[in-house]
Amino acid sequence: MGNPSILQDYTRTMSASKLQESGEVRIAHTLHTKEDEFVFERRKTVFQSLQELKIYCSEDEVPNIALLGSGGGQRAMVGLLGSLVQLDKAGLLDCVLYLSGVSGSTWCMASLYQEPDWSTKLETVKDKIIKRLSGPGVSWGNALAKLKKYYYEKDHFSLTDVWAVMIVTEYVKEIDECKLSDQWDQHNKDPFPIYTVIDKQYKQCKDEKDPWFEISPHEAGYSLTGAFVETSSFGSQFDNGSKKKLQDEMDMLYLQALCGSVLADGDEIRKFLWQKIKDFFEHLFHIMQLEMFDEIRKDPNASHAENSYQVLMDLVNMNLTVLNGKDPSALDQSIRKTLNELSGGKHMDFPTEKLNLTDKQAAKLCIKQYTKDMCHNLRSWFSFWPFDVWISICRCMVQWIWGRKYDFLQNMNDESIPSTLLKSETRDYEDTGLFMNSPYFSVLRKERNIDLIISLDFSDGDPFMTVREAAEMCEKLKIPFPEVNIPSEDVKKPKDFYVFKGTNTPTVIHIPLFNVVNCGDDIETWSNKYRTFQVPYSAEMITELMEVAGKNISNNREKLLEQIGAAVRQKGHN
Repeated sequence: MGNPSILQDYTRTMSASKLQESGEVRIAHTLHTKEDEFVFERRKTVFQSLQELKIYCSEDEVPNIALLGSGGGQRAMVGLLGSLVQLDKAGLLDCVLYLSGVSGSTWCMASLYQEPDWSTKLETVKDKIIKRLSGPGVSWGNALAKLKKYYYEKDHFSLTDVWAVMIVTEYVKEIDECKLSDQWDQHNKDPFPIYTVIDKQYKQCKDEKDPWFEISPHEAGYSLTGAFVETSSFGSQFDNGSKKKLQDEMDMLYLQALCGSVLADGDEIRKFLWQKIKDFFEHLFHIMQLEMFDEIRKDPNASHAENSYQVLMDLVNMNLTVLNGKDPSALDQSIRKTLNELSGGKHMDFPTEKLNLTDKQAAKLCIKQYTKDMCHNLRSWFSFWPFDVWISICRCMVQWIWGRKYDFLQNMNDESIPSTLLKSETRDYEDTGLFMNSPYFSVLRKERNIDLIISLDFSDGDPFMTVREAAEMCEKLKIPFPEVNIPSEDVKKPKDFYVFKGTNTPTVIHIPLFNVVNCGDDIETWSNKYRTFQVPYSAEMITELMEVAGKNISNNREKLLEQIGAAVRQKGHN
């Protein structure tokens, strides 16, 4: 890939810098100036690391290497940690320029980047993370306080807030309130982190090409479209490229939920989440009765607290009942009776028709409307904490609202931006795993000039799906990517190291987590033991999984060195 001239580079950098200093939206196929500066300095570290590995080259021949961590819940979180530990022991970690993750891999990244220059003391950081993951979870009181903060301190509340508090904390065992943009000054010696999500609405537009959305310490935006805003301003309201209304930058707990919300799809997932919400309501109402009743009684509507709780629980159970194909009439009658007593017999404005359970789609639409109408009615009685947030949770559930933010591109006038991104007031962001379970497109931006991609795949199911999908999409979008051919016998019995090369493309190394080398004939046993969704792993399971993931690096150190050397030679020929 050719380098721009000094004059072009200077003009580009100055133009981008002015936009970044103004806090406005940046439309450009260039890197943020601070990322440019980081890359310049990090390549010196990589150069020194290559010399120590006896891979000799000029500074211009230093390859840009990206390490990718796929999704996979806690399996990906622990697997990435084990892989990084072995990369460090192999002397290869300082060769990595970018570290990008999807879903569970971002949970690992968030834990690592809590620690200043974590890659210089990874063994200590690893022990600290394992101790936390093996320890007690977040208390109900702290979880409720965090949910309250999320609900009242920003304009858009969604299931991502609930997911952060109810689910992510179960696995990461903490509430991390640090901000991504505040952390970066402490990471001069670590790879550059890129977190990834997708734009839900953009994904649903079949003629659009770029739902891919990246979040780095400096800016957040559409990787391939080239539209960005400062990370600290992501979520704030913009109009025609200028900030209109400030919202606080999301904290790291929310970012982990935003990246790791792969349950944002499907009926079985709805059942799972409704059940979680039911358990959450039951537990918190019990705590509320014991600890917070005096505070709640200060509200004039608080005398209805138990009635409100009963209606909400009936509403949650109605949704679960319909999803399970059963008749919710008894619950409907219970709700109507309670509300009739509260209203003094006043007419209630919500559907009265009986659900047709034989038509599942019609039944789902009916209960959706019923729940929306019920939430609207409940607000007139129960607009006090915590019932206001519980009602909002039910509303978000039936409307399936995840990761809602202001659209920072609203009302801009730029022909290079797809019109769908310029017209909406809000956008919804969700787990990249719902689109592609590995963050290829964050590092395939042309301006990042990546020479070698090391893809660690912790996915469930087909161990080659991510690399195949990346190849297919790159062909469609005319992005350079090597051809991917997998022997049919490898699909059920993958090896631990694959290399894909092409002409004028980055080299791609693909490493499936469970394979015939580290698992022998027990791949299925390992996969069943470490499922994507299960209770948090024990300390023993964490140690065991880290060792298995680490073998994929230690067993292939020489092959990795060989491909890094090949990337150096290839760069020298360009």
